[in-house]
Amino acid sequence: QVQLVESGGGLVQAGGSLRLSCAASGRIIGFNVMGWYRQAPGKQRELVAALFSGGSTNYADSVKGRFTISRDNARSTVYLQMNSLKPEDTAVYYCNYKVPRTKEDYWGQGTQVTVSS
Repeated sequence: QVQLVESGGGLVQAGGSLRLSCAASGRIIGFNVMGWYRQAPGKQRELVAALFSGGSTNYADSVKGRFTISRDNARSTVYLQMNSLKPEDTAVYYCNYKVPRTKEDYWGQGTQVTVSS
């Protein structure tokens, strides 16, 4: 089992910045993928950014150049630095941990990000 605890959401004006954190604990396996998804009201959950344990990243087109995903392996924590925020970034952001080999898939409880215009 893996537990994910998110923090860092909040209310920010358009153009501002926020940093989300997700601390993982439990049975962390070497090759994994940690990422951030978001879900806005009435919309499907979508991938925002993913970071593979080897270092490669994947971003949604809508956030490229504005958001940066990173991780601190010593703390088993993944971060999402969000700059130049837009009202359309408003959503609940969820941390995700996957192990492709074992098909393990865990989610955090979600943290609200609200961007005012």
